[in-house]
Amino acid sequence: MNEAVLSPSLPKPFDARRAVTLTVKSWFAAAAIGHAIFVVYILAVFYPPIAQSGLHGLEGLHLPGGFREGDTLGNLAAVSHVLLAVIVIGGGPLQLIPAVRRSAPNFHRWLGRSYLFAAVISSIAGLYMTWTRHTIGNLISQITISIDGVLILVFAFLALRTAMAGRFSEHRRWALRLFMAASAVWFFRVALMGWAMLTGGWGIDWKSFTGPFLYFLGFAQYLLPLAMLEWYFHCQKPVARQHTQIAFVGTLVPLTIFMAIGIFAASMGMWLPRM
Repeated sequence: MNEAVLSPSLPKPFDARRAVTLTVKSWFAAAAIGHAIFVVYILAVFYPPIAQSGLHGLEGLHLPGGFREGDTLGNLAAVSHVLLAVIVIGGGPLQLIPAVRRSAPNFHRWLGRSYLFAAVISSIAGLYMTWTRHTIGNLISQITISIDGVLILVFAFLALRTAMAGRFSEHRRWALRLFMAASAVWFFRVALMGWAMLTGGWGIDWKSFTGPFLYFLGFAQYLLPLAMLEWYFHCQKPVARQHTQIAFVGTLVPLTIFMAIGIFAASMGMWLPRM
């Protein structure tokens, strides 16, 4: 009788696996909102002048390495990089929503193909601009963004190969890695503005766009998301221990809060005022 009375009041054991799932879903929801705001910004600011004036539409836009007279190949690279960003930034989160995959499989497949194509072409265009235009930063900046460009190409190839081979579990992992690497330009802007809002821009020389924080962020914009993703993969394994899952949650929660601050700062300081 005592056991029957006391048992309902006993606290339920902590479900670390469920906590991991909820934390990741919260992170993804915040990231998807931030990606959507960035897409609206690109559509509102860059598409109209390019549609109206072609390559010359890049003139006067807040775009490093924009229009340069006589550099047709460089201008084409800049335009393609901007236009395809809508598919990369907007299509990435849509590809990762399970409901979309289940309810619209054909849309998921065609969006996936478009996403792969856009990520590859945008990456090649970005690499070309990085090493021919030398717009911002220094050699360290060029190296860090180039590593990301190479990772995008590698992950895109592996995601395509595993999908064509029918190894969909592997394909999902490579597609997620591709999403993290292809979203690095978004992570960079969000982290930069979040850091500026919280610290006033410590470690950043805004005039030359160099400094210790920017060097760190140059690598962290893709290595940190990729590291957290690999940790998440491990937390999903049956052999994953509870303390590992709790540590993952304890790390992702503050990173999500920082990301949310960065989204707010980037939206209010960079994107919305220019629309």
